[in-house]
Amino acid sequence: MGWYIIDGMDGCGKNTVADALSAALAKRGRSSHVHTHPSELITGRISRRLLQGEGKGMQAFATVFFILDVLISLARMRRWRAYDDIVFVRYIMAVAYLPDPLVEKGYYLVAKVLPMPEHLILVDTPPEMAMCRIVDRGYDLEMFETVDKLSRIRQRMLRLSSKGWKVLDNSDSMDGIERQVEEYLG
Repeated sequence: MGWYIIDGMDGCGKNTVADALSAALAKRGRSSHVHTHPSELITGRISRRLLQGEGKGMQAFATVFFILDVLISLARMRRWRAYDDIVFVRYIMAVAYLPDPLVEKGYYLVAKVLPMPEHLILVDTPPEMAMCRIVDRGYDLEMFETVDKLSRIRQRMLRLSSKGWKVLDNSDSMDGIERQVEEYLG
């Protein structure tokens, strides 16, 4: 079974890339299961709800519930053995949402404790574009969804991407992202 991580800041197009990856895998005769974090499980719903609050306490609790959500997903991977490939949307790059002094340490800790797949894809886009996408969705904004905060998170993620990540630029057309996914799989 292949295991892919599609990660990136809010509004970068992670789900779009996951769909493009799933379609590209299907063209190769492979079945895939896409699983997004935070999920629709109670842990994911609580995490999302907490992210609509403010303050360090809400951020800490949202982080705890996000971690629980990911752990449950890892345990459920056995149920998805019928698929050739598993695609997680959001995983380890969530550490970029932590306060800056904890980002590197958090990444190393998570990478040491949790299993790491061989396929790591970071979706990148300018923060202004990401913010427009977020606003266009029409949902309540989360605590990290401002251009300034997205800019800081993006820089942290790009810094962490040197640890074996393929960075895809999602600031172009759908054709552009599909081409990049095909090249990655190539």
